[in-house]
Order: sequence, then structure tokens, then C-alpha cells
Amino acid sequence: MKTHYHPIYPDYYEIFSQEQEKEFSKVFYFGDDNNVEEAKGKINGLVNGGSIGEFLIFDSRDEVRIDRIITINGIPGPAYDEYDAYALACLNCNVPSD
Repeated sequence: MKTHYHPIYPDYYEIFSQEQEKEFSKVFYFGDDNNVEEAKGKINGLVNGGSIGEFLIFDSRDEVRIDRIITINGIPGPAYDEYDAYALACLNCNVPSD
């Protein structure tokens, strides 16, 4: 399932810039099929892909759309709230009693 790009809060750009200075980063994010995926390595930069979004580029050749980042080195990213809501969904279920 492809999703449309959603602009992120400007504060995240500062986080991405700080993480880019590190030799190794680990990012968990929602991939194309909304599955949680992982990218790791040195972040080489941020690339603007126009209407399809902005991407963090890793030396491992991974490309991660920034609005789909759940965590970056343990820091909550733009998609963290979506992940948290997904993880807690079963707590909101109403199970009928017999």
C-alpha cells in the first residue's frame, strides 16, 4: 500500500542533521507495504524527491522516506504516533462477552 507524502514538523530536520554527523544510524520505518523495516549505516544526506517525498540516503544504499520514519537511533520520528496507535489497537478492541 503506497501512501502520499505528508510534510513533517521542521524540528525533525534538525534531528536528521544531528544524526547525519554520526558514523552509524539505525532507522525503523514503514515500508511500501506498511510493514516495519530497518535501514542502517551512515546517513549520507537528505534528498528531495519532489511530489514523492524527501528521503534519507544511507551508505548502504537504503533510501527511507522521512515521513515514514518510526524511530531514528531510538528517537521518535514523524511516523511514531502512527506506529504507537497501531501497536495499541488491540487494547481498544471490544470483545463481546458470551
